[in-house]
Parts: sequence; C-alpha cells; structure tokens
Amino acid sequence: MTVSGVVVSTGIAIGQAVHIIEQDASVDFRTINLAGITEQQQKVSDSILELTELLIGGQRQLPEDSENYDLIEADILLLNDDELFDILNNEIKTQCYTASMAVSRVFEQHAIEVESIPDPSIASRANDIRALAKRLIATINGTLGWDMSFIFEPSIILAHDITPAEFAMLPFQHVKAIVLQTGGLTSHTAILARAAGIPALLNCDYTGLSINNGQQIAVDAINGLLYKSPSEDDLKGIKLVVDEERKQQKQLTAYKDQKAVTLDGQAVTIYANAGSLSEITRMSDLGSDGVGLLRTEFMLLNSTEYPCENTQFQHYCDALHQLSGLPLTIRTLDIGADKDVAFFRQADEENPALGIRGCRFSLKHHQYFKPQLKAALRSANHGSVRLMFPMVNQVEELEDILVIIESCKEELSVQKIAYKQPKIGIMLETPASILNLDSLLPLVDFVSIGTNDLTQYTMAADRGNLELTCTYPSLSPSVLKLIKIAIDQANKHNVEVSLCGELASDKNAVPILLGLGLKELSVNISNVLEIKSLICNSKLAEFKLIAQKAIKAKRISELNS
Repeated sequence: MTVSGVVVSTGIAIGQAVHIIEQDASVDFRTINLAGITEQQQKVSDSILELTELLIGGQRQLPEDSENYDLIEADILLLNDDELFDILNNEIKTQCYTASMAVSRVFEQHAIEVESIPDPSIASRANDIRALAKRLIATINGTLGWDMSFIFEPSIILAHDITPAEFAMLPFQHVKAIVLQTGGLTSHTAILARAAGIPALLNCDYTGLSINNGQQIAVDAINGLLYKSPSEDDLKGIKLVVDEERKQQKQLTAYKDQKAVTLDGQAVTIYANAGSLSEITRMSDLGSDGVGLLRTEFMLLNSTEYPCENTQFQHYCDALHQLSGLPLTIRTLDIGADKDVAFFRQADEENPALGIRGCRFSLKHHQYFKPQLKAALRSANHGSVRLMFPMVNQVEELEDILVIIESCKEELSVQKIAYKQPKIGIMLETPASILNLDSLLPLVDFVSIGTNDLTQYTMAADRGNLELTCTYPSLSPSVLKLIKIAIDQANKHNVEVSLCGELASDKNAVPILLGLGLKELSVNISNVLEIKSLICNSKLAEFKLIAQKAIKAKRISELNS
C-alpha cells in the first residue's frame, strides 16, 4: 500500500514507523467538585513518575559531564521536590483546581520567583521551568509526544508537523526519513531536512494506511511515495531507484574540484547555506566557494541559555577554520515567525510573520544583538567574514544597526580586544527592501536576495502552507520582476548581489537568474554539485535568451512549464 507526498528532500529510506504525537499542553481551567480531588492528585503523581522515568531514560544516553545531562538532572530534581509536590496537592485540594491547572499556576509562580533573582545564570532557569511545566501538562493530557529516547533502530518519523526546534532534537543517527502531514516547500523544516540530507515527504496524508508503530515502511523521496509494509516487488523497485540515484551522485562528484564556469567563460560563485558546524564540514566534499548564509539561529534552537560572546566567537572561528580561507557569511539572529528558541520566551503575536522578527528582534533586544556583533567582529580578525542582517526594510533600521556596530567596536577597543571590520550586507526579503534600495545600497558592501520570504510577502501567501506555495511559487512574474530590480540596482551601485533562497537550488530557475545578471548563488549543501554541473555544461548566452523570455512572462505557467 502506498500514498503520495511532496518531496522536499530527496533520498530513499527503509525503517520502522515512529509516530510523533502532537503535544497537547492545554490547561483545563474548570474547577472540580470535592469527589474529584483524589483523582486529580493521582494524575499529578502518576504524570510526575512517568515524566521522570522518561527523563532518566534520556539522561542515560548522555555523558555525565555534558551540559544536557546537567539540564535534565535539574528537571528531575524539580519534579521530585517534595515541597513542590505538596504545594501542587494543596492547590488541588483547597482551590479545586484540575491537575493541569495546578501545574500551570504553581510552576509559573516558581518561574516568576526564579526570574527575579539578580544572578542572570540562575534567572535564566525560569524558561526551563516553564518548558518543564508544558511537558508535565502534556503528560497529564496523555500526549507526551517528543520522547526520542526509545529510538535505537533505523526509523522513519511520522508526524502532523515538526517545528525547527523539534527537528533539531531528532536522533539523526537513527532517523532515516521524515514524513509530515503538513508543511511547505520553503518551510524551515524542509530547509533543515535538505541541509541534513534526510529524505522528507511533506503534505502526505498517511492516516488512511493505518500504520502502526514499529511497522516496516519505506520512503521514496524521489518519486514522492510512502510504502506501508513494502512487498518484495516494492523493495526491488526501490532498490532500482537507489541504484540510479547513486549513479547520478557518482557522476556529480566529478565537479567537486571544478569551478562553476559556463562553456562560454562566465564564472559563477557558488556559496552554500548552512545552519551548523557539521554542515560546514560537509562542504569540503562539495567544492563550494564558501558559506553564503550561516543561519545562526538554527545553532541555538534548543539552547536553554543564550551563548556568551566568547562561545559565539569560538563557533565562528571553528567555522572559519573548516573553510580554510573561504568566506563565511554570518546572518545575525533571525528569530520570530516559526522559529522559536528555548532561551527566549517571545510574546504571543496575532501575526508573527509580520511581527518582531529578523533585525526587528535584534534592535529590540540589544542583550542578544551586541554579543553576537562583537563575536563576529572579533572573528573577522581570523578569516574572511561577511556580516549580514535579516529583514531590513528601510534605511532607518540599517542606520540603527550601523550605530550599534560602532558602539561594539568602541567597547572592544576599550577592552583591548582585536577585531576587524567585516563586509556588511543585508537580506532583501520584502518588496519594501527592494523599493528602498537607493537609500540602502550606499551603506552596504553586498546584498542577498532571500526568495523564500520575498515570495511570501509579495504574494501574501504563507510559506509554510503547501497549498499556497504550490499556487504562488517563487518563480512567478511578480517575484521575478523584483529580483531583476534588485540585480540591476546592485550592479548600478557596484554592490555585490547574490541569491540565497530555495530558488538558487532550483535547476529550472538558475538559468533565468544567471541570465538576469546574477553571478553569485548560495544553495542548499545537497544541491551544490548539481548546480555546478548545470552551469559547467551550459552557456551564459543561452541563459540570457531564457531570461529575456522569462521576464516578459505574464502567467506563472509560462515560467514553470
């Protein structure tokens, strides 16, 4: 039995099915009658025991000297605090609270008390307490979904959805593929799957297959199929696909040490997008020209504490060492929308995609922005660093950023800490940023077009909604016109321009982009060799003809046929 899905990260995988239940941390605010008190108290007791056992199981997989081991130990100690247990029972008894309401109230009060402690290292524990409360409430509700401690065999994850933070928690040594019922082609989960090289199907409604946990399933993330209990014939067919895929990959390795130059002599810089040091390490096998986008927030998704300046400095220096002189483009924190981080509790927003995200977050929270800027400035003294800011829409934002950079330089000078001025760049992710280029370009060394968000804000179509992203793709007349404006304006001001969205990894879009005058692309790591092969076997003259036709297109179908 099979069902189809949308391929967002190619590959083949066979393994046991593992359903990840969406956590329900909702609080039951109803008051209970006296007869229900004992039942609710028992729920708290049973749930604490269940969650404690789960945490202990996960802790056993970690070295005792690791930071995560200590964090789990702190959660275990809190759960088994006799005084806290007595307070929970008393709240249920005297206030007639449900178990979940008692946990919510008591843990929040404890978090507020911890938050008020002057020592920042202790105060930061408040977020951990709130996170633990959610897990305990989910346990009470019977939906403690993210228990990865039991996965030891090759497994395929089945879930309604996975956030970037949850994705980062997956045991990648055992997870061979992911299958989601939702998700868009340019969602951050899709981006992470591609970067990690994990086969992934999205928008795959597998519920009709009635797949049980532990049942063998197979993912063909080339043809977009999910197999339940694949037969011998199915496995033979899958093997043929695997063999063909390996053959193609072997052919592509010939381009590892070859520069991306068209047959008529146009050199193209091929950067890679990365979200971790491990991804940068993989780049050495692909022959990219450096990192065109380091998504620094992806390195922090599950960090319960914001890393200090020295820790970030070391991260960037490690990345520079791996790159052996090639450029490292550090994008400052792009937090907000669908990217939450454990170290910061963001206020709820009615429309987070239009809220405090990108540079807006950084300008609002200098306590996170300045340490990152200082770390980047210091690392520029040890290699080729480019510093890039997300979601800059108007010159006032950029001017504020530049003022803060100067203040960071002054502070480093007073501390007698060496630094160097990196190249400064911005992401072009909204129509406003492109329409404001005349005022922005004189202040920067480079710009990078982020087509994922540019498409979302141009088309008013949620990038995570597959129904919309298929109907309103990046390769569309309106987005293409904005890209051309950005390229022309940057060239006019002699400012470097690249494109780092998913469009840069699309072999159907690359000829148009290069034909429009783009000479730099930053692509997914898994697509570097494929894009190099395309460029090396084509002529720029052909690309220009394709682009001339494309820019005149009036319908999406003319560009995606």
